[in-house]
Amino acid sequence: MTQVDLLIKNGHVFNVFLRKFVDTQVTVKDGKFYWINTDLPGIEAKETLDLKGKYLIPGFVDAHMHIDSSMTTPAIMGQTILKYGTTTIVADDHEITNVAGIEGLKNFIDEPAPIDIFFGIPSSVPSTNPDMETTGGQIGVKEVQELLKDPRFICLGEVMNFKGMTSPCETLIKDIIKTCRQEKPTLPLEGHVPAYAGEDLAKVLYAGITTDHTQQTADLVNEKIRNGMFVEVQLKSMHQEVIDTIIEHNYFEHVALVTDDSMPDTLLHSHLNHLVKKAIEMGMTPEEAIYISTYTPARHMGLWDRGAIAPGRVADFVILDNPKTLSIEAVYKNGINAEDIEAKTDYQFLPALRHSVNAPKLTSEDFVLKTDLVSNGDVLANVIQINPVGTFTNHIQVKLEVENNIVQWQKAGLAMILVQDRYNGEKGCYSVGLVDRGILRDGAVGATWAHDHHNLMVMGTNTKAMLKIQHQLIEQQGGYIAAKGEEIVANAELPIGGVASDQPMQVLGSEIGKIRKTMQELGYKNTNEIMSFSTLSLLVSPSFKISDKGLFDVKSQQKCPLFEEIK
Repeated sequence: MTQVDLLIKNGHVFNVFLRKFVDTQVTVKDGKFYWINTDLPGIEAKETLDLKGKYLIPGFVDAHMHIDSSMTTPAIMGQTILKYGTTTIVADDHEITNVAGIEGLKNFIDEPAPIDIFFGIPSSVPSTNPDMETTGGQIGVKEVQELLKDPRFICLGEVMNFKGMTSPCETLIKDIIKTCRQEKPTLPLEGHVPAYAGEDLAKVLYAGITTDHTQQTADLVNEKIRNGMFVEVQLKSMHQEVIDTIIEHNYFEHVALVTDDSMPDTLLHSHLNHLVKKAIEMGMTPEEAIYISTYTPARHMGLWDRGAIAPGRVADFVILDNPKTLSIEAVYKNGINAEDIEAKTDYQFLPALRHSVNAPKLTSEDFVLKTDLVSNGDVLANVIQINPVGTFTNHIQVKLEVENNIVQWQKAGLAMILVQDRYNGEKGCYSVGLVDRGILRDGAVGATWAHDHHNLMVMGTNTKAMLKIQHQLIEQQGGYIAAKGEEIVANAELPIGGVASDQPMQVLGSEIGKIRKTMQELGYKNTNEIMSFSTLSLLVSPSFKISDKGLFDVKSQQKCPLFEEIK
């Protein structure tokens, strides 16, 4: 007789290799799947689980996400998403690394979690270069070599610097890619390839990038897959034409569903399971949608011990009432019911992570927008224009009145944006810009969660509210704050590196939800207001963004003046 810990019977079991459900029995021994067969002679089980006709699928594998971009910690992330069926994630925690470098990263990821967490080596810290943005940490070849020795790091995190990786000259990111290829030749190299096609895409692939997760179109999916790139599809790329293209061309071996950035308020009700359910609603069969959220992401990341219900694989599985509606009845991790896994809450983060906002308080004078180009008359302003969908922006020019050297930006219906270096404590290290389609009514929003450098950023139409938010962010050592008029009405404190909270997800999600609602009431229009605002400082997301060093054209990386003379 062979004794096993668990026998699962009378269920429809998803076989990823056949890509279909089969009626069979499953056994679990020491946290792994053991023998799977319709008949199991000689098996004695400590416990039997009768599914009574329900469905069994592998635990979901999220191959591209960011724990710190969800403003939380590894433990709380694991506790939150395990109940949605996600049992393994690959996290690229470059947010905390931009704040606190490799030591901060190692302290952050050492927190125990109830799910399996693998990591991507942060490749873009900073996302561009120190001449364009100030960060608290930097990652070079030495740091990459150190992280390559840690078995938890199984890929190179998303490479964002298009100019750096495609330059004819030697660059840091080229050296990082070369180091990874020499020391671990099969390591997946994640890319950040927004809207690049033709020769630009060929340059990225030629540089060694294997994967892309950014916003997709049907044409981009076709071009990338046909050129050998693995495509990770996040929620904002789940357009009908994209899903239809995957189905029509049978691209299931070359794609995976990923969450990328999940906001705390959305984590209150779903995670990767939402994308799987949506894919089914958009035309995929349950088998196809489950396949690209379990097996293909695990295989792509070299995680051969999971993503399938098969002998020797980790016994992570989800029990479904109905695969078409993806209604989850129970989740098991290592053969143990998730409800029986105790949470650990005594982890200590470094004091430096809890005291990371080193910036002086500004004064009302800092929010008076002046120009020396003309005393009285008009100037031409280079303005960031927000789009209602996604994080891409437009570069527009707006003629503004000037009175006694003070620019009358409010008359044009614009909002002011200010980004301040939060690492070096110098008052003069900030830049100011103007935003179209941002905050439209009387109020402001601000955060130290400003991708990817995470400097202090505040935007609004009410400069007194902007000043009040700037002061509050310093006093509480980070957060996300919104104000109506001059009154702060929503505040999510982020005391860990100014980007993460150790509050329960229910608390954090509720606070971020209040900020989102306030932004909507202030006229901010975007499918994800929180991410849209916070990526106005992301210098690798097209096409016109701002950092503490000024305004920049993303593709050329050229700095742009705020004002120009009208010729």
